[in-house]
Amino acid sequence: MGSLFSAKNREVFSTPLGLNNPVTVQVLGICSALAVTSKLEPAIVMGLSVTIITAFSNVVISLIRKTIPNRIRIIVQLVVVAALVTIVSELLKAFAYDVSVQLSVYVGTNCILMGRLEAFAMANGPWESCLDGIGNGLGYAKILVMVAFIRELLGSGTLLGFNILNYDAIKSAGYVNNGLMLMPPMALIIVACIIWYQRAKHKELQDKE
Repeated sequence: MGSLFSAKNREVFSTPLGLNNPVTVQVLGICSALAVTSKLEPAIVMGLSVTIITAFSNVVISLIRKTIPNRIRIIVQLVVVAALVTIVSELLKAFAYDVSVQLSVYVGTNCILMGRLEAFAMANGPWESCLDGIGNGLGYAKILVMVAFIRELLGSGTLLGFNILNYDAIKSAGYVNNGLMLMPPMALIIVACIIWYQRAKHKELQDKE
């Protein structure tokens, strides 16, 4: 049991949450970060979906990595990801149809999925690959939730559909919802601010440039 949660494995899981975040450091999943973060609910669902798919696809590829001919490894990875994406998409359509429509193609085209298979699962065991998939998925979800929280709160005055700022007392004080927050360029600006803060706080990230 101790080896399962060794210092190395803990680092594999925790690093993507901060110093090697897939969005702010690896610069993966930017398209979906701009497209699905105008509201908090689809951002949460997107983050969880990518976490599940990344974890399971990492495990599957890790288990069969020694039997995959090098020349067709990308094709095999695509088949595994496509199968898992189809399963998750059908589940979303069955239980959260409105959210699945908003997510559209972004679950299946997320470059984090293929990136982790090629960079990690093809060279490591199933348990480490599972931790890497979960860590990168949660790191991705963390940024999506942060961006969506700011955009929905300041753009619509709501969170998860609940009214937060649209009260007469708040509006009488001069507050007005900022429609600019709901536009994709604002998501890019918020992500850029997060990247700036992270690099300013962690000097080692500047040394990698």
